[in-house]
Amino acid sequence: MFERFHQDARQTVILAQAETRLLGHGHVGTEHLLLSLLRQPNTVAARVLARHGLDHDQVGDAVARLLATGPANDLDADALESIGIDLDAIREKVEAAFGPGALDRDPRSRRGRPWRPAGHVPFTARSKKVLELSLREALALKHNYIGNGHILLGLLREGNGLAARILTDAGIDFDVLRQEIRTELR
Repeated sequence: MFERFHQDARQTVILAQAETRLLGHGHVGTEHLLLSLLRQPNTVAARVLARHGLDHDQVGDAVARLLATGPANDLDADALESIGIDLDAIREKVEAAFGPGALDRDPRSRRGRPWRPAGHVPFTARSKKVLELSLREALALKHNYIGNGHILLGLLREGNGLAARILTDAGIDFDVLRQEIRTELR
């Protein structure tokens, strides 16, 4: 499949791994693919997303916010609060003792530097599915290559990852976005 990837699609995959490393994550998820699409401003995907008001910094902030306060974290916090544990008070005490942001660092880091995975960073099942769906989108448009616009179409078609949630939270209509991308690709 990768032999069909146009240069901008290959760059998307490379940049997704770079985004993963920058954020200190251990896998490439749909959110990293979305961030990498926005790192390439002169491409179909980035232009269409920009018309809908999305930029890299905005999506990066959304990723950080959603991963820090995802449903599991909210449930854990609620459970701890129900037995009298105040996470905000604990955070304040830890930061007073070890400095601001002490709890934001991965425990695998050395000397306070964020942990960054070395070597190949694995793709999640969802992000692999997005890449597979990008091939299907290219074939449906009768293209013999996969571009980053097709990857964005794959993200939309997958529709359940963190990238889809960020797009939904930004008020983007998937059908409208899909049509705009397809028009740009023709």
